[in-house]
Amino acid sequence: MENTPGWSTRQLADLAGTTERAVRHYHQVGLVPEPERRANGYKRYGVRHLVRVLRIRRLSRLGLSLTRVAELGDADGHPRDVLRALEEELSRDIERLRRTRDEVTSMLRQSAPIDLPPDLGRAVTEAAVSPSDRLLAVVMAQVLGPSVIDTYTHLLRSGGTSSLSPAFDRLPADADGRARQELAERWSPPAQVLKMFADFPTAREVCADAPRGERHARRAITLAVRELYNPAQIDVLLRVRTHHRAVGAP
Repeated sequence: MENTPGWSTRQLADLAGTTERAVRHYHQVGLVPEPERRANGYKRYGVRHLVRVLRIRRLSRLGLSLTRVAELGDADGHPRDVLRALEEELSRDIERLRRTRDEVTSMLRQSAPIDLPPDLGRAVTEAAVSPSDRLLAVVMAQVLGPSVIDTYTHLLRSGGTSSLSPAFDRLPADADGRARQELAERWSPPAQVLKMFADFPTAREVCADAPRGERHARRAITLAVRELYNPAQIDVLLRVRTHHRAVGAP
């Protein structure tokens, strides 16, 4: 029996370019049938076992899971349908990776923030907005629809938010009513900015195309505004809006 042809588990694994552990796993999941055993109890693998293991390894390297390989059974025919489905899947993965690579390249070249969409991130960086405004932009990008985010990005790039006075950023929470009113009267941001900031808790048009709905978006932004701005600053925003309405501004 010593001259009986066949390979041991170690020899089979070596020929197939894999490990004994992998071969045993193929047995456990039913991908490779158990071979006959020699008189001494050791397994005796033949050519068909080698071909099967090579097939499994090739399909696995192409991206098929062992579950999908098992679904093909023991047939030696060409798995055309499976390969076509795999080709389509790989094409989608390649396109996704291409977009990801472009985004990473843009971040590297322009030092764009990683927590904002590329266009908005670049606009926020170029406009040098305050830390609170930047954090609010992150929340906005997460809950608002693309049309609103595009509008805000355009405002940043066109300087539409440049009138957000440093005095507003420095306004203490205990600022008295006179200081708040004076700042509100001096500050004249464009109407679009007022809609984006001052009227966030109630501006239905801002949240109209929010992916997860208007209520979810308004709640998230309201909570963000209350956390990022102190009561005096929020009061100024509301006074600015009231003042513009009073003088007939849009």
